[in-house]
Amino acid sequence: MIRVEVAYARPDRQVILPLVVPEGTTVETALRQSEIELQFPEIDLDNAKVGIFGKITRRDTVLRPRDRIEVYRPLIADPKEVRRQRADKGRKKKPGKGDAGAADDKPKEAPTNNAKE
Repeated sequence: MIRVEVAYARPDRQVILPLVVPEGTTVETALRQSEIELQFPEIDLDNAKVGIFGKITRRDTVLRPRDRIEVYRPLIADPKEVRRQRADKGRKKKPGKGDAGAADDKPKEAPTNNAKE
């Protein structure tokens, strides 16, 4: 027998359930044995992504002693889109090179030599 944990967290609550399972137990079997979905009915165990210590893993992975299985919540927003929107806001605030209407964007004239020879 080996000791493992099943973890799930929401912004308002976190649970780590200790389990004792036979050697050779898979992630899927331990998840079902933990009955974590009884405490968190919003979990869709059939489709939720899971990992061990922060690394996404397959459900047929055989557990090792002291592994912590983590059930991940689905993302609310696409991180790439959020970064893109944040970058767009930054571009609008600070006019840079090539922006029309920027105060410092006037073409510079070459110095003239007005000295008489």
